[in-house]
Amino acid sequence: MPLAMNREVFITCAVTGSGGTQDKSPHVPRSPEQIAKSAIDAAKAGAAVVHCHVRDPETGKPARDPALYREVTERIRDSGTDVVLNLTAGMGGDIYFEGSEDMGCMGPRSDMAGATERVAHVVECRPEICTLDCGTMNFNEADYVMVNTPGMLRDMARRMTAAGVRIEIEAFDTGHLWLAKELVKEGAIPDPVLVQLCMGVPWGAPDDLNTFMAMVNNVPSDWFWSAFSIGRHQMAYVAAAVLAGGNVRVGLEDNLWLDKGVLATNAQLVERAVSIISNLGARVITPAEVRAKLKLEKRAPLPR
Repeated sequence: MPLAMNREVFITCAVTGSGGTQDKSPHVPRSPEQIAKSAIDAAKAGAAVVHCHVRDPETGKPARDPALYREVTERIRDSGTDVVLNLTAGMGGDIYFEGSEDMGCMGPRSDMAGATERVAHVVECRPEICTLDCGTMNFNEADYVMVNTPGMLRDMARRMTAAGVRIEIEAFDTGHLWLAKELVKEGAIPDPVLVQLCMGVPWGAPDDLNTFMAMVNNVPSDWFWSAFSIGRHQMAYVAAAVLAGGNVRVGLEDNLWLDKGVLATNAQLVERAVSIISNLGARVITPAEVRAKLKLEKRAPLPR
C-alpha cells in the first residue's frame, strides 16, 4: 500500500494502567493526586489526551472505585491545564483460574462486574472519552482471561453513548476489529469512531510490522485511529503509527523505560514522542483540535 503519513498527530499518554508495575518504577503513579499530577505533566509536555486508570493509593494495585476516578477527574479539571480526559472502562471483566482442573470456579483474584457497575465511574465523571475493549482475550499472566462478551459490549457501549461520552475501541487483535465494525453497523458505537490498536500484548496481536499493517488495513477509512506497542518498541511504534496514517500513544501503562537502564516519567515519554513526530515532519495537535476532530464535549463531573 502507498505511504499515507498523518501530518496532524495527537498524542495519548496512558498514565498508569492496571498492570503489576507499581513496584518496578518509582515513577508509576498510585494515588489520585499522583495520577493527576503525572497526567498534567504529560499534557504540558504535549499530550492532547490522557488515558487514566486508578490504583489503590496504599498498595498500588489496580482499583475501580468511582471515588478515586472522581478525585483524578476533579484534580485534572481544576488544574487549569487543558487536556482531553480518557477513562478506562476495562476493569471488572477479569477471570483468574487456579490451575487447569477446577474450571468451574473462578480464582480469588477474579473481578467480574455487570455493565452498570463497569461504567458507573464514566457516567459520574463524564470524561470526553472512555475505552471499550472489543473482545475477550487470554493475557500474559498465567490463566487470566479478559472477558468482554458481545452482549456485555453492546450494553456498555449504549450506556457510554447515553452518558455523552465518546467511545475509544481498544482492539488487541483483528477479530476485535471485526466485532467493533459490527457494533458500529448496529449503531451501538456512533460516529465519529475512534480505535486504539494495541500491539505486542501477549496473547493478542504481535507487534511485527506485517501484523500491524494487517490491523491498520482492517480499520475503515473513515475511522480515527491510534496505535502503540508495549515495552522497548514503544517509540518505534510512534514512528510506525504516524507513517501508516495514525495517531500515537505512549506512557507508563505500556512501557517504563526512556532508554536502556533509564526509567522514564510520563512527561519524558511524551517529550520523546513529540520529538519523533516533529522530526518526521508532522505536527502535534492540541486538545482543542482533538475535540473538534472527534466532536467531543468537555464537561465537569456530575454534582455530588
